[in-house]
Formats: sequence, structure tokens, C-alpha cells
Amino acid sequence: MHVLSLVTQKGGTGKSTLAVSLGVAAQERGLKVSVLDTDPQGTARAWSRRRPNDTPEVEAATSGSLSVQVSALERAGYDLTIVDTPGVLSPATSTAMREADLCLIPVRPSIADVEAARPTVQFLLEREKAFAFVLNQCPGDGRTGRTTGAFRGLQMIGCVCTSTLALRADHVDALAFGLGVTEHARRGKAAAETRAVLDWALARMNARSQRP
Repeated sequence: MHVLSLVTQKGGTGKSTLAVSLGVAAQERGLKVSVLDTDPQGTARAWSRRRPNDTPEVEAATSGSLSVQVSALERAGYDLTIVDTPGVLSPATSTAMREADLCLIPVRPSIADVEAARPTVQFLLEREKAFAFVLNQCPGDGRTGRTTGAFRGLQMIGCVCTSTLALRADHVDALAFGLGVTEHARRGKAAAETRAVLDWALARMNARSQRP
């Protein structure tokens, strides 16, 4: 089982929205998926209550319960666990980073987001944890000079997901209806971008798991 944690010490970067849509997209790939919500705001849990389907399962988790829950999910045959975290450094965030096979750090193309990510990156580097930035909520189609500049700047700090996510209404609408963006607008650009991020993350985790 792979564990993918979405982490950054800044709110508003779209962690929860991305977490649930990645979970749905992974399920559509045929994976057995669970989402663990460690954020006190409970955005992922609220989404699951609006959801017309029972899967992917979304459960609350704390710093004390997260490791036990991850182990139980692995024993139950799950393929992927996605951990959503609060936008502040907390014991739950630290545990989520330690449990992860890969930490995704959603960053908007702004200097404020890049600077806010530095403490998270330092924590991960000190513990030799795999991580990657993913540019989220990018203006336009994600091909603007600002996005390109942010991508190049982040490459100087660490690995960057080659797929970016533009700021699109489909993400907001899908969350409101308890859907993943790949369900809400299957052929939309937001869905395609989300699938691309998932495929990139899965490929990276698979490659790491096959290393001797």
C-alpha cells in the first residue's frame, strides 16, 4: 500500500480539494482507496457526507491514531491511503509526513506560498522523506509566465510534479456536490490535470518501492 500525504504549513492551497479528487481518480483507476482527514476543519469529511457514494472512505484521524489506521488499512488490502492535513505545523502533520511514501506540497504560484513551504521542506529533508511540489490554482491554463517562473524556482528547492493544476470552477463545484472533479466533469481540463497529477505521483511511489 502507498501512503500519499498532502502537506504544507499554509491554508488555502487546495490540499483538501486535491486530496478527495485524487482519491476518486485513483478509485476510477481500480484502486482501493481511503482518505484520512487530520484537519480539524474537516473539509474532506464534510465532502464525504455530501457524497452520493460510500467510497472512497473518509475517516477522521489524529496524531495518535494515524499510524494505527494506516497499518489497519494496509492489512485490509487497500492500495492507496491519502492523508489530508491542516495548514499549520501540528503533531498530526508531522505524523502524516513520517508515514508517507510521498508527500505532495500544493503551492500556488506566489512568493508567499513558496516561502511558507520552506519549513515543511526542511522537516522532510531532515528526515529524508520523499516529497514533491505540485503547482495548484494556477492562473489561466497554468502556462503563464508566473507559473513557469514558480516552477523553475521550486525546482531549485526540490522535486516538482511535471503536471500543474489551473484555477478552475470545476474543483469548487465538485467539492460542493460531494464529487471528485473527474466525476463532475469527466472530460474537462480540471479532470485531465488531476488524473495527470495522480499518475505522476503513483509512478513516483511505484518506482521508489521497487528500489533495492
